[in-house]
Amino acid sequence: MAKAHSKYNLSFITDEDLKKHTLETVSRFRTGMSLAEFSKNIVDPIKLTFDAHVYRRRIEDVIDAEIIRQLNKTNENLIGYFHQNIFKYIGNGWEVPATGADGWDVENHNRNMFAEFKNKHNTMNDSSAKSVHSRMRGLVEGNRNAVCYLVEVIAKFSQDIPWKRAATPLRADRQERLRRISIDRFYEIVTGDVCAFGKLCTVLGKVIDDVLAENPQAIKESSVLRELEAKGEDILKTLFLLSFDTYRGFDDFEICK
Repeated sequence: MAKAHSKYNLSFITDEDLKKHTLETVSRFRTGMSLAEFSKNIVDPIKLTFDAHVYRRRIEDVIDAEIIRQLNKTNENLIGYFHQNIFKYIGNGWEVPATGADGWDVENHNRNMFAEFKNKHNTMNDSSAKSVHSRMRGLVEGNRNAVCYLVEVIAKFSQDIPWKRAATPLRADRQERLRRISIDRFYEIVTGDVCAFGKLCTVLGKVIDDVLAENPQAIKESSVLRELEAKGEDILKTLFLLSFDTYRGFDDFEICK
């Protein structure tokens, strides 16, 4: 499993591959936003006013936080991309099927292992869980060597247990091959290193910093604050005007004084 490495000291992936994968993930991030895009999501200036005064923060900081909140709606799925696609760089038979292919999130046909990833333990509703479990059940029943894993990136516990559903019990030997596992335990199976996932988490921030330093063009700047400032000195007033311009009295704040 050992690979050539140096700076990040991870035995299961090279520095070059880790940086490449991190750049691929960062490049997909939505990082910039215009005022038109910001306002399109119907910003509530009343809420921003409360945030600024209750938390004693500058309105510029509150707006920055709102920009990040809006961007994160798009970016959340990219964390799943990072977790899944890193396995194509690990080698030793681990593969990530092409998007749209009739496969699993991560596969190893040499070891007859197949995994589906869920970012959080509570992100699957019952219908989705039933569908995934049923598909895995079909595989372990049809292939006596197959082992299926539901991998939880954010799990309540570090675990590797049979994934049981009361409505669809499995024969004991098959149930042992249909499992629910936290990502740290899955990394241990893949790499043979009990600390592999922890080591990755420890260096990830440094990797991202290095990637961004080498590829500054990957990050787009938001122009929201600059555009608001161009419309007037009072940023909050401008936000009210943009949001409530059809309300009486908001065409000119002075009229109601």
